[in-house]
Amino acid sequence: MRSHASESVAVEDANFEGVSTSGELLRTEGLRKTFRSGSQEIAPLDGIDLSLERGEMVAIVGPSGAGKSTLLHLLAALDTPTSGAVYFAGNSLRSLAEGELAEYRNRAVGFVWQRHHLLPDFTAAENVAMPLLVRGQALGQALHAAEDWLAEVGLANRAGQRAGELSGGEQQRVAIARALVNHPVLLLADEPTGDLDERSAEAVFELIERLHRSHHLTSILATHNLSLARRTDRVLALEHGKLAPGAEVLAGAAARAARPASTGVRPPGERG
Repeated sequence: MRSHASESVAVEDANFEGVSTSGELLRTEGLRKTFRSGSQEIAPLDGIDLSLERGEMVAIVGPSGAGKSTLLHLLAALDTPTSGAVYFAGNSLRSLAEGELAEYRNRAVGFVWQRHHLLPDFTAAENVAMPLLVRGQALGQALHAAEDWLAEVGLANRAGQRAGELSGGEQQRVAIARALVNHPVLLLADEPTGDLDERSAEAVFELIERLHRSHHLTSILATHNLSLARRTDRVLALEHGKLAPGAEVLAGAAARAARPASTGVRPPGERG
């Protein structure tokens, strides 16, 4: 079990106060997750070795069902691996008691889902304040902090609006504010633009980029959007249970985009 001093570095100082901003923050070793489907064993993650430096923004791409969401859930301690380990600030998540894991999820990690999971009958400010209320912060203080974060994501004038009355892009901005209200060190975003139109997706991604830089975050984004993925520091491809550099995936997408569209007209002399 970690010492209290180690715990304060890994969790309580998740906003980087007094903590080095360089070096490795997150590491996985031989991470494996299996499920049973009848008599068949399925392994969406089959030996994942990943190292993430503080301040990096990494995109994970891959086909639907490849295991991107499963990987993010393991990194956030929302699920447990079948084998292998996740290390945060040098500490194995397996070594933490349940209370420490809850603190890790609440304080060290901010999670943005594809579907915002806001409470539709609560206001934007009340939704953002939820993680602070879970920590036991007084309602007035929590709402004040929530309003500050809504201003930071461009929704100062929507704090009192019910979440269900907001547009899709606005709802995702509220979800981002909720993920960051506890000043986490690690941002995990699972297809954060997947349910948005192109214009809203671009705006949300630009917001994540800005917050990543201004709040010294370390970020992992799972995405199908390769044009957004290539704007991150590093792209990794997840397929058949393995992670690999995503250069080949990006190059293939670029080649397809550059290929001239077929006109349906055959060159002279060519027969059907």
